[in-house]
Formats: sequence, C-alpha cells, structure tokens
Amino acid sequence: MSDIPYLRITTSYYKVVQVPTINNQFNESLIKWDVSTIIQDHGRKYLDDIPKFNGKICFPNHFDFSKEIHGFYNTYSPLSHVPKEGDFQNTIIFFKHIFGLQIDLGLDYFKLLYQQPLQILPVLCLVSKERSTGKSSFLKYLKEVFGHNMSYLDSHSLNSNFNMDWGDKLLLGLDEAFLQKEEVTEKIKYLSTSNKNKIEAKGKERFEVDFFGKFVMCSNKEDSFIKIDSDEIRFWVIKVPKLKLEDVHFLNKLIGEIPAFLHYIQNRKFASERKTRMWFTAEQIYTTALQKLFNNNRNRVEQEIAHLFLSVMEKFELDEVNFSLMDLLNALVKTRVKTDLTQLRFLLKKDWKIEQKNNSFKYQKFVILSDGEIVLLDTKGRYFTVTKSFLTKNFDDLMTD
Repeated sequence: MSDIPYLRITTSYYKVVQVPTINNQFNESLIKWDVSTIIQDHGRKYLDDIPKFNGKICFPNHFDFSKEIHGFYNTYSPLSHVPKEGDFQNTIIFFKHIFGLQIDLGLDYFKLLYQQPLQILPVLCLVSKERSTGKSSFLKYLKEVFGHNMSYLDSHSLNSNFNMDWGDKLLLGLDEAFLQKEEVTEKIKYLSTSNKNKIEAKGKERFEVDFFGKFVMCSNKEDSFIKIDSDEIRFWVIKVPKLKLEDVHFLNKLIGEIPAFLHYIQNRKFASERKTRMWFTAEQIYTTALQKLFNNNRNRVEQEIAHLFLSVMEKFELDEVNFSLMDLLNALVKTRVKTDLTQLRFLLKKDWKIEQKNNSFKYQKFVILSDGEIVLLDTKGRYFTVTKSFLTKNFDDLMTD
C-alpha cells in the first residue's frame, strides 16, 4: 500500500483519515473526497499515483493482514496491539472472574476470535442483577483488543433497516441488553449462525456481504433480557458475580497486558475441539443462568395456558377441558404467546404429567375466533385432559379473580 492518504474505489475517490476519540484513540475511516479538491491540493499528475481498487471487501485476518485482496480494498482494520511475551496475570484473573468454571472454554472463545475470526460462535451473554461485576468492562476490553472491528449496538440499531455501520464487524456488543421485540431476537438468532448479511444505507440499494459477526450481550435482567425456547442452543449465558474488590484502574491494567495476553493465546492449545458449527456443544456451554432464562419463558407460557383453560371452563361451566396439542398451539397463537409444539409437549408430559389418550375419541375442542370469542366444536382425535382441580392446586394465584 502506498503512503498516499487517498484511494479510488471503483470510480469514487476517498481519503483515509484517523478520526480521534475522546479516549485519545483513533478510528480509521474512509471519507469521500472530491477529485477536483485533490487536483487543487496536489496537481493532476498526483492522481496517477493514487491506489485504485475494483470495490470494497471485508476480510478479517489478524496474522497475515493486507489492505488489498485480489484488487479489492479490505475495509477490515488491522489490530493495533502486537503480541509480545510478558506478564498477563490480571487478564487471567479477569477471565476467571467472567467465565468461572468454564474458564478454559472462555479462553478458547477468545482464541477463536483472534485466530479464527470466520468461525461461527454462540451468542455470549453476561448477566447479573448486581452492579460492579465487570460485565461492561469485558465489552470495553474486547473493544480495546479488536478496535474498529467491534461496534456497540442497541435494540434500535438492530431493528433498523440501515446497518452500514455494523453489518461487517467482527464483534457486536450490546450493553444493558433488554430485547422486547420478537423481530430483534429473531434477527440475532438468524445472524448468529449465518454467513451472509444484507447491507443497507440510506438512499442506496441493499447488497449482500459475507457475515462473520459475533454477538456479546450484557444485561442486569438475568431472566428476562431475551425470550428463548428450551431447545435453543445458540446462547451461552453466564451469570457474573460481583467483584470482590473494585479497582478503578483495572481496565487500564488489562489494556497494558494485551500484547502479552495475545502472545499467550496465540501459543496456547485449544482445550476443546470443534464438534458443532458453533464449535461448542450445547452441553459444554450449558449453565444454570441459561436454564433460569428457559424457566422464566416456560413459566410465562404456563401462566398463559392456565389462564386460557380457566377462561374456557368458566365460560362453559366445565370441570375439565379436552384438547390436542394443535388445538392449544392455535389458541396460543391467537393470544400472541410464543411457543411451539416441542415446548408444549414437554410441558404437558414432563411438568404437568398429563398423558395423551392412546386412541382417537370424540371430544369438544375449544377454538378462539378472530373476534376473540371462544367456542366449542365437536371433533375426533387423541387428546389431553386438564381438570379444574389441577389448575386450582398448581395455579392458586389465578383463582383469586
């Protein structure tokens, strides 16, 4: 690459500038530059020496980095820290604090970010109701290591159609995450395992790019920051404990150890091996914090089901309700409760311990019409039966109305 600060991509000219931040750092940015201004400043012959590219591409590489990839300009940013042997004891202490008993997997996760940035990884979620845990510091640390290749997002950014500023980043950090909109959650789920993304900017056509972004979320809402199903395997949820001793200079100590830690990570062998498309198995990244998130979502579904059954019983003065899985799922869809047949089957058989009839019999199923009215219709099939006494015993808080 030339030392000339300008370049031409397709037919447009740009200037490579270093944008200062409030933290005394610089982010590299391309600013469109008028060719007549370049000529005015340097003369027409200067244009002959400006590097020319066929287009833009984003290709992550932390070891054999090049700004030119087969005639295309690489928008990925080289890391500012160079590995160097040294002390990194504070960093190891910090990783042990964040990952706990899963420290080896945590170090593998970081090693994959550093050495194999194209590898798909689970959505890492650090949660705790308490303050001063180091969750946000972990995001800041990743930003220091990977620089301009990490972007901070919020639910508004994810919900927007315009993603030019983050669609080609290695890391996507969400601090104080609380994702209430289902479409945002679904987008994260999709992108976490996708290798393609559509980039869109205001006033420009969408175009497809290779996607290799990894989501890292922090939240103080341990059991409700996102709604995921019990069969979800894309999320690694870790409850981070409160720091025993708060050191306001600790992040600076970690930053000072980055070269030594990168040297260690580069020479450290993996403690795990790739067994799934996200490297880790669901069993490896299972935590009680993840189970708590499952349970909260399941409990919400249980409450809605109990409310629904009671409504049917009260309307038709019944002591029990008969239904198939599809009857129940269709009714829950009408009431905008997110679940699926697998979750319902597990809930009824394992938690409620209700067995389906072995043979097909006539029964009356309940149906919610488009106007919200509930009706009973004669049908035939294998069905479950739930009694009012069961609901009274297990959901007594619903019987107070």
